[in-house]
Amino acid sequence: MRNAALVLGLIGGLIGMIVGLFGYGYAELTDNYQEVGEAFGVLDNPGFIRFASFFAPLLAIAGGAMAKIRALWGGGLMIVAAGLFYAAFGFNVGTMFPIGFVALGGILAIAAGKPDEPKAHF
Repeated sequence: MRNAALVLGLIGGLIGMIVGLFGYGYAELTDNYQEVGEAFGVLDNPGFIRFASFFAPLLAIAGGAMAKIRALWGGGLMIVAAGLFYAAFGFNVGTMFPIGFVALGGILAIAAGKPDEPKAHF
């Protein structure tokens, strides 16, 4: 279960980096060029979008990397990352895989009470 959490966290974080690049880029574009915001829509909270665009993939990858040794902490980080993705971007075509992979990885990491290795985290 810890290996699955590791892989899901890394893959979800890498896909989330693409989502984050587009989110951060659109927030910057609408700040610098108001015409783009008028044509395609203005973000309600661009600061939060920028924050989540950077920290959600970072937490997902860090949580996935920690899942092998510190499954409880890694799972918690991945759950927080999935929540950030959902709060910032919602659930849609672009975010369904990062949210799904990271959330499932977090659940698997937390559920690894009886790990593959002889040391449990609780």
